[in-house]
Amino acid sequence: MYKFSIVIPIYNEAENILNLINEIKNNLDDKIDYEIIIVNDCSTDNTKLIIDEFKLIDKIKIIENSKNLGQSKSILNGILISKYDNIITIDGDGQNNPNDIIRLIEIYDPNSNAYLVGGIRVKRKDKLYKIISSKIANFIRNLILQDECIDTGCALKIFNKNIFLQTPFFNGIHRFLPAIYKAYGSNNLFINVDHRSRKFGISKYGTFDRLFAGIRDVYKVTKIIKKIKIKNA
Repeated sequence: MYKFSIVIPIYNEAENILNLINEIKNNLDDKIDYEIIIVNDCSTDNTKLIIDEFKLIDKIKIIENSKNLGQSKSILNGILISKYDNIITIDGDGQNNPNDIIRLIEIYDPNSNAYLVGGIRVKRKDKLYKIISSKIANFIRNLILQDECIDTGCALKIFNKNIFLQTPFFNGIHRFLPAIYKAYGSNNLFINVDHRSRKFGISKYGTFDRLFAGIRDVYKVTKIIKKIKIKNA
C-alpha cells in the first residue's frame, strides 16, 4: 500500500482549517499511512494560533512562510519536507471534500504509469466570476497543451513527488501538472469530485488576475514540455 504526504497551503483560513484537519483524520485514520503538512502562507488572521495546536500530533508538520509566497511555492515548500513519494494536495478552505481522497487513492497506480490522479469539480460552488475565469483558462490551456483535463484548478490531486521536483519550478505550476505529467509519460486519470460552498472567509486565488497570468504561463509550459520530451526521447 502506498504512503501519502498531504500538503495543505493555507492563507487566512483560521475558521476552516480545524474542521478540515478533523475531516481528513476521520476519513483516513486506520485506512492508509499518511502525514499532513500544513503550509501557512504568512496569514494575517488567527491561523497560526489555530495550527499551533497541531504541533504535538505526530502525523502533522507545520511550515510558516516568512512572507506571502503564493500557492505554488507553498506547495513546493511542503513537498520538500515530505517523507513519502506520493503527494496529495487539497485546498485549505474546506471546499474540497476529504471524502474524495480515498476515491482518488483507489485508482492511483504509479506501477501502471498513472503518476497523477486529479479531481474534476462538476458542480462548483463558487462565485460566477471565478467559474467563468476558470472555464476560459481551462479552454485556452487545453487547446494549446492538450492535457485532456477540463479542471486543472481543482486542488484535489495525487501525484508522484519525484516528477514534480525534477520539473523547473515557476509560480503557477500547480495548475499545469496534468500537462507536465503527461509529457513525462504519465497516464493521467481524472474523476468527478464534490465541491462545497465556502463556509468562512473569502477566496484568495482564482481571480481574473490569475486568469491572465495563467494564459501567460501557457507559453512557459510549452517550453518546459518541449525540453522534457527532448530529454526523454
